[in-house]
Amino acid sequence: MCQDQHPKEEEPLAQYLLSVWHDDSYEVDFASEDMQRIGAKVGALNDELLAAGAMVFGGGLLPAETATVMRPSGNAVTEASGSYAGTNVQMGGFWVIEAESPELAAEWARKAALATEGPVELRPFQS
Repeated sequence: MCQDQHPKEEEPLAQYLLSVWHDDSYEVDFASEDMQRIGAKVGALNDELLAAGAMVFGGGLLPAETATVMRPSGNAVTEASGSYAGTNVQMGGFWVIEAESPELAAEWARKAALATEGPVELRPFQS
């Protein structure tokens, strides 16, 4: 078989970040009725992402006050407690997905917003 006859390798799918955002006052109480409802919807979305082969990784985050920011200062690094963003919103969780098109990624983001009952930011990764 000459080199031109080798099957063409498929290009990797584009990857996207779907980030879930909350107000700083948002508290996660997994025993609450709201979180039971949202948790079930997010679980169903996770199952759908996995079945479609779109899920790369996902997870929920602890509150922003548990964050630590490392900042370079010359050859040293300073460390500060709390979120880097310093705003009244925080990222509460995220998914990294793969999608064949920006339109398909946007559809997953719409489903994520419905499941989480809150804003979801969709951002493509650099290729």
